[in-house]
Amino acid sequence: MRDNTLATTIIAFDFGTRYLGVAVGQTVTGTASALKHLKMRDGGPPWVEIENLLEKWQPQQLVVGLPLNMDGSESEMSRMARRFANRLHGRTGLPVECQDERLSSYEAKSRLAPGSKTRHQGGAVDSIAASVILEHWLSERGRF
Repeated sequence: MRDNTLATTIIAFDFGTRYLGVAVGQTVTGTASALKHLKMRDGGPPWVEIENLLEKWQPQQLVVGLPLNMDGSESEMSRMARRFANRLHGRTGLPVECQDERLSSYEAKSRLAPGSKTRHQGGAVDSIAASVILEHWLSERGRF
């Protein structure tokens, strides 16, 4: 049985080389909502924008999507996401967990209406994928 007496706010990230999807959620309802996507800058995360989001939402937990291969093995992208998670923890001091994100982009695209302009706009699906990642994280921990 879960304890819903205290709401915990969580920010999740869908790490990519071009865009960083962002979503926010909380433990009372187990819901997640996509926020705006951030454009990676000079090969790295846009730290000022990330810090602004963290200040606005005041999360107690961070989650980073871990892009695993379909067989569960890690790739170079997995290692990059883990590095981002480690740097995120180092910069914020907040707890950071990685969450398997296999098929999250596929699920995010399926949530869009067929022919939607969002399907083709760079980075827009990434924040929806971040919300999928966060929903899975909440569900797996019995928080939803």
